[in-house]
Amino acid sequence: MNNFSIAGVQMRVSGAHSNLPMMKYKLDVLMSIYPWVQMVMFSELCTRGPLTAFASELDVYDREFAEMAKKHKIWLLPGSVFERDNGKVYNTASVYNPEGHVVGRYRKMFPFYPYEEGVTGGDQFLTFDVPNVGRFGVSICYDMWFPETTRTLAAMGAEVILHPTLTNTIDREIELSIVRSSAAINQCFIFDINGLEAGGNGQSIVCGPDGRVLYQAHTSEEIIPLEVDIERVKRSRERGVLRLGQTLKSFRDRHVAFDVYQPGKQSEYLNSLGPLEKPDRKTSMEEAYGKEIPTNFPASSGFPKTA
Repeated sequence: MNNFSIAGVQMRVSGAHSNLPMMKYKLDVLMSIYPWVQMVMFSELCTRGPLTAFASELDVYDREFAEMAKKHKIWLLPGSVFERDNGKVYNTASVYNPEGHVVGRYRKMFPFYPYEEGVTGGDQFLTFDVPNVGRFGVSICYDMWFPETTRTLAAMGAEVILHPTLTNTIDREIELSIVRSSAAINQCFIFDINGLEAGGNGQSIVCGPDGRVLYQAHTSEEIIPLEVDIERVKRSRERGVLRLGQTLKSFRDRHVAFDVYQPGKQSEYLNSLGPLEKPDRKTSMEEAYGKEIPTNFPASSGFPKTA
């Protein structure tokens, strides 16, 4: 067995002020109760909330997070922050080792367009090794809706994917199914940690390499400490999910070239879908009534008068 203990923190997040003092408090409590935990992660944008107006350079936070990691001698992924760099804003997660050093940074590849306006997507994947344990990968929220991101991390050897998220919308149930299927397809552990209030609607989930749920949180504050056996990933990838489908090997040995991924390849159908923008009321009315939008709704009838 190759056991390693990871804890997720599902906590209330404010968009009006810094949440860093509460993150420190939560971490102190967690490590007091569960001193055996070796890695801790928070939710997406947990530190300063979901407003790009508070974007800043990363060194504003590095000293604080480094001290948190050193104090408790843990690996730390404190969610993500809006990073301002050379006039652009990124949604960036940093990983700190037990000595407080930054071992890697990851910029969210797929900002939640058209809603995460003004945020630039990153283009570099992040994996890092915990010595004598295994390889970890980082993904953020909407990235997981694009299976290529998780597949790439798995192909890079990631055995555990750390996935901070901020979901406060009605599609959370869909995301839970994506986490389960992604864990099974890529034969890895996935820690998907959501926040509360301005930071999400909770329901954090942890899945194993067969897609089974190890734990699913509710919609209140929770500390989620779990010990996982990394050898389960190796066995699954060698012998198959439940000793059945060996998906990573089959992907490796594929005989098909996916044309849609070729550089410069254009899809006539995808190009026909229109611009990536928020639907507005006018668009919704046109879909309901056609191009001629009704302007007169008589009181005597529940139906619009278009003539």
